[in-house]
Amino acid sequence: MPRFFFDTDDGNFRNLDDEGFELLSIEAARIEALDALPDMARNKLPAQDHRTYSVRVRDEAGTVVYSATLDLVGEWHIPRAGS
Repeated sequence: MPRFFFDTDDGNFRNLDDEGFELLSIEAARIEALDALPDMARNKLPAQDHRTYSVRVRDEAGTVVYSATLDLVGEWHIPRAGS
């Protein structure tokens, strides 16, 4: 079974995966990468109204085989005190 490595970046911290996961296929790795993004956003709420979360999937040879990003953008639609 192939091993895939998931490098993540939440805008403040970049984690290079040195353990990886054995998965059935590259498609399974894609699904895991996409599934990780909402969890990253939920676990690291931004202090500002914009943050980009990303995950990069590498194969056993170190080749990037897939990447995905999630842009979180908040926007006020009413005046706020102090702005």
